Amino acid sequence: MTFFIALILALIFIVVGIVWWKIHPFFVLLLAALGYGFLSGMDAALIIESVNSGFGNIMGSIGLIIYFGVVIGTLLEKSGGAMVIAQRLLRLIGEKSVHLAMLITGFIISIPVFVDSGFIIMNSLNKALTHRAKLAFGGTTAALALGLMATHVMVPPTPGPIAAAGILNADLGSVILWGILVSGLALISCYFFAIRIAARVNIPIQMEEVKEQKHQPKLSLSLLCIIVPIFLIMIKSILDYPGLEVQETFFYSIFSFLGTPVIALLAGVGMALLLPEKLDHKIFSSAGWMGEALLTAAPIIMITGAGGIFGTMLQNSGIGEVIADRFVGESLGLLFPFLLAAGLKTTQGSSTVALITAASIVAPMMVSLGLDDPFARTLTVLAIGAGSAVVSHANDSYFWVVTQLTGMDMRQGNRVLTLGTLVLGVSAMIVILCLSFLI
Repeated sequence: MTFFIALILALIFIVVGIVWWKIHPFFVLLLAALGYGFLSGMDAALIIESVNSGFGNIMGSIGLIIYFGVVIGTLLEKSGGAMVIAQRLLRLIGEKSVHLAMLITGFIISIPVFVDSGFIIMNSLNKALTHRAKLAFGGTTAALALGLMATHVMVPPTPGPIAAAGILNADLGSVILWGILVSGLALISCYFFAIRIAARVNIPIQMEEVKEQKHQPKLSLSLLCIIVPIFLIMIKSILDYPGLEVQETFFYSIFSFLGTPVIALLAGVGMALLLPEKLDHKIFSSAGWMGEALLTAAPIIMITGAGGIFGTMLQNSGIGEVIADRFVGESLGLLFPFLLAAGLKTTQGSSTVALITAASIVAPMMVSLGLDDPFARTLTVLAIGAGSAVVSHANDSYFWVVTQLTGMDMRQGNRVLTLGTLVLGVSAMIVILCLSFLI
């Protein structure tokens, strides 16, 4: 029981440290990993080796990927590229279909842009369209907020899913492909939730003046910043499929290089640098957009590194083998990572922390959970992502962004966003379980 007691104490410390003591998640995860190591009986040398290798390995594999993903999102947001995409989608879908437009726009915008920033960008436009169409503001807000959350927790290059994929050694292209499918299908129920349930919440629209940007980048270039990295990564994943046997061709060697996630996202950064009107100190300086992206990415990178330490500490302690011996034939399979992530999300608030922590705990248990083949690893990342959406409430910064910008009180926020994220997470998990049975 030593392993389980140590793990439970570590999880309690993570929740208490983040929620009550307000300690930064990096230090909480690091201290939890060290505490677990000593409590589980690991010797000092192995603990130090776990810290060094856990941090170094995860940083070497996904540190730059996270930063490049944040840079693309920041440049799209600051240059107006994200708004250009949103406005064109609205014209294509039709302003009369505001719920569907907000759902799909949020779904696309949140792939490179952080969920909080995505809502801030889209809120004024959502208000204007809802007011013009004389619709219930609660319904359109739910559609936008849930569309943003879906890809935020399940589709790279958002940092959380990237980190979880790296920790679980899942193929990034596969996670992108199936993440788009799962999150898209999960939003069907969210659409009906928005128009049938959230729309009943009476929220007065407080109109505000929308400032027009002088410079607007081209739509095609704005889209390419998102599409090209994803396309390159997915092509490499398809070509790596064993049955194709194209590894010896020149075509494969080109896409094997270009489709490596760090190179694909670097290509996306290069394209994103074409979005601003001009490249100057406002873009490149430490106080400019690139510096701002670094400030945004740094905490996520460090938290991911601490998650890598925690995961390696668990793996080196031998807890995976203990679980396999004790619970053989009783595995919860994909439900375990989902419930674990949901518990972490609900108790401490951050979806990113929930993704990273849950992935770190699950990593050494993959064999005992029956999730060790490549497709199962992909589904595990998505199950953790689905769980990390459940649920957004008062301890989540996104909850306050949505409620404060729309004028909701806490009770209305619970009816619109908290209940909505529960619908999103459970719907996504149902889709994941169906895929696990069918494929």
